[in-house]
Amino acid sequence: MKYQFKTNINCSGCIEKVKPHLDQQSGISHWEVDTKQPDKILTVETENLKDSDIINVVKSAGYKIEPIH
Repeated sequence: MKYQFKTNINCSGCIEKVKPHLDQQSGISHWEVDTKQPDKILTVETENLKDSDIINVVKSAGYKIEPIH
């Protein structure tokens, strides 16, 4: 399953701050943020997580996030 979200993760420093939170979350096989996009798209690949699980992880790191439908 692949999810995409709009975020305010907008630079390499932001990515470094959120990285430990996403890397430690079991169930995420791959993630990346496209900081060149105006919406700073976070793409997450997972086998068993729901979009709400990923939203909670990113919010706990201090960033805004909303699903793209």
